[in-house]
Amino acid sequence: MPPVTAVVIPVYNHREGVRNVVQRALGHCSTVIVVDDGSTDGSADSLEGLPVTLVRLPRNGGKGVALLAGAAEATRLGAAHMITLDADGQHYPEDIPLFFQAIAQNPGAIIVGCRDFSVPHVPGSSRFGRAFSAFWMRVQTGARVRDMQSGFRAYPLRLLDCLKFTEPGYAFEVEVLVRAVWAGFEVHEIDIRVYYPPREERVSHFKAFKDNVRISLLNTRLTIRALVPVPFRQHNVDEQGRISLLRPMDSLRRLLADRATPWQLGRSAAVAIAVSTLPLPGLQSILLLLCIGWLRLSRLCALAMIPLTWPPFVPGLGVLLGYRLRNGNWLTEFSLQTLGYEAPQRILDWLVGALALAPVLGLLAGAVVWILACLAAHGMAQRCDDA
Repeated sequence: MPPVTAVVIPVYNHREGVRNVVQRALGHCSTVIVVDDGSTDGSADSLEGLPVTLVRLPRNGGKGVALLAGAAEATRLGAAHMITLDADGQHYPEDIPLFFQAIAQNPGAIIVGCRDFSVPHVPGSSRFGRAFSAFWMRVQTGARVRDMQSGFRAYPLRLLDCLKFTEPGYAFEVEVLVRAVWAGFEVHEIDIRVYYPPREERVSHFKAFKDNVRISLLNTRLTIRALVPVPFRQHNVDEQGRISLLRPMDSLRRLLADRATPWQLGRSAAVAIAVSTLPLPGLQSILLLLCIGWLRLSRLCALAMIPLTWPPFVPGLGVLLGYRLRNGNWLTEFSLQTLGYEAPQRILDWLVGALALAPVLGLLAGAVVWILACLAAHGMAQRCDDA
């Protein structure tokens, strides 16, 4: 049996369908919490006579606010997990047992129900939103989650207690997954059914412009945070020290202790230096973040390498090499004329030279970091044997 689990159903003006959803949920879980998020259509009154715990919020605060209120009530009732599903009838409460099984197998993970989009009437906005959010999740965390916007999920309640969130509305369901992965929690997916009524019968409180803007702004903030080479606070794990080029061996030991391998660190350094050397002003960091996510690199190692490519040294080498490749001899005069009046030629030199220099510096940096990481790993293993 899984730990005590509560089903939490947030509702906002879904009087017509919420009673049916709650009744079906009660057939699979005895603890059902309905959070009335300031409904004005009597949604909560439609549940009269059902053995549910009702939490009434005085005003509509948004889905994130409702879910956290439900989590607080579930914790008060002694639950260790909560399963959330929507009140609009989109989800099948009959799939709740699938979440019980997944919780039993991975009690510390968030379980996300991946919706089957092969059914009729799936809105194009839902397909786009799912692909869009999955892309940014991969960029920001390196994790692959197919359905970031599914509301049918299971949460370990301790996760919600130890993380802080900024989004009160629909964007909360994106934010919680990103911050959870950053904090060291796992996200697993199970396949679930979904029902979309025809457009004329559909009731949705998702505000296309407002909520999409909030999700876009959230992704911008999360992406900027992902670019900062400072470790994320880990749950039940001692926080890593700062990763610094001034303390390379100490930094490598911290990264190795965080389950990185010498090969992964070497690849991370190689890709970081190569991408940062490319002649793409202002775009290197975004491209590097994409590479980190897609190639499962060490984010801290990769981002810590960026300062090695800052001006003037690496761009200067690019100019010299580009001049050599274009003219057959080395540029020997550095003056106001060569660096100022001849700026268009120097820019062309830099473009050519940087493209040639990027793979060379990347391979060199990767080899050096791999060798140092191997030495650090060997030293750590010896200390463990001696102990």
